[in-house]
Amino acid sequence: MKKLVSLTAAALCLATSGMAQEKTDFKVAWSIYVGWMPWGYLEESGIMDKWADKYGIDVEIVQINDYIESINQYTAGQFDGVSATNMDTLSIPSGGGVDTTALIVGDYSNGNDAVIIKGEGDLASLVDKPVNLVELSVSHYLLARGLDSAGLSEADLGGVINTSDADMIAAFATDDVQAVVTWNPLVSSILEDPSANKLFDSSDIPGEIIDLMVVNTETLAANPDFGKAMVGAWYEVMGLMAAGDEEVLTAMAEASGTDLAGYKAQLASTEMFYDPAEAVAFTSSAELPKTMVSVAEFLFDKGILGEGAPSADFVGVAYPDGSTTGDENNVMFRFDTTYMQMAADGAL
Repeated sequence: MKKLVSLTAAALCLATSGMAQEKTDFKVAWSIYVGWMPWGYLEESGIMDKWADKYGIDVEIVQINDYIESINQYTAGQFDGVSATNMDTLSIPSGGGVDTTALIVGDYSNGNDAVIIKGEGDLASLVDKPVNLVELSVSHYLLARGLDSAGLSEADLGGVINTSDADMIAAFATDDVQAVVTWNPLVSSILEDPSANKLFDSSDIPGEIIDLMVVNTETLAANPDFGKAMVGAWYEVMGLMAAGDEEVLTAMAEASGTDLAGYKAQLASTEMFYDPAEAVAFTSSAELPKTMVSVAEFLFDKGILGEGAPSADFVGVAYPDGSTTGDENNVMFRFDTTYMQMAADGAL
C-alpha cells in the first residue's frame, strides 16, 4: 500500500491538473459487495442507460474483481468514479492528492465485515496468530477496533498477511490459515465452514464503515449531469429494492454468487439508505466528522495517510455544512449531499 500511495501521488498531475472539462462519456468502476451489487444491476438492466440518455450522456459501469485495484485505477484517472469505503477513499485517492467527492452514501456495514477464526475462541484467541486480510483496508481497521475493544493491539498478533479479497475463501480453506478478516459475500461463504467462528463484526462499530460511490471532484463540477444521472439511476433501483422486488434482488444475488435468501441475509447486516433523505441525514450528522477523525488517526498510525503525511490532519475532509476536519488548506475528500438532496426532493 505504501508503494500504491507513491504511485497515486505520481499520478496527481494527470488526475488533478485542472484539465477536467465538459464531456459526455463517463466510466465508473465497482467491485462485488452486497451494498454495491446495484451498480451491476444498473448496467445490465439498462436503467443506467435510461438515466444517462435523459441527460444526453453515456455512463459505462465496469466490474473490477479486485477491490483495491478498482480504487487504484480510479486514482490513476482511468475511471471517473468508483465504489469505495470512506476509509479507502481517504487513504488512496484523497491521500494521494486526487480531489474526490462522495456522490452517493449508499449504506454502512452493520455486520457485513467480520473477524473470523477457526474453532472456538474469542478475540484473545488471536494472540500470536497470523491474520489474513486485505492489508490497510477497512478489514484492517475493523481488526484494530476489535483488538482495542479487548485490550489488545496488532503487536499481540502473529502478524497480518496481506491477502486479496479474490483469494480469501480459498485461503481460509487451507490448513495454514487460522484467522481472516473480510466482508460479504465472502463472510457468508466462509461461515458455511463448520469450523468458522465469528469473533467481531461491523455491527459492533455501527456507522464507521461507510460504503460510497465516489467521483472525481473536478469532473463532477464540470459535468453536473453526470451526478444527476448517476444518482437518479441509483435511487430508482433503491426504490425497487425497498419494495422487495424479487426479480431485481435475485439478479443481484446471482451476480454476487449466492441465492435470494443468501442475498437477503447479507442485506439484513447492511444499513442500506434506500431513501435519499436518510442518506442526507446520515451524511449531515454530527457523528460523521468524528468517524472520519478516527479513520484518519488509524491511517496515520499505519503510515498510509498520504506520502509524507506529518500528522493525522494531513488530508482535509469537507462536510455538507461547510465544516472540515483535517487540513482545511488541503481538502481532498468531500461529503456533498447536493445530488442526494435533489433525489429526495424529486428534482432529478
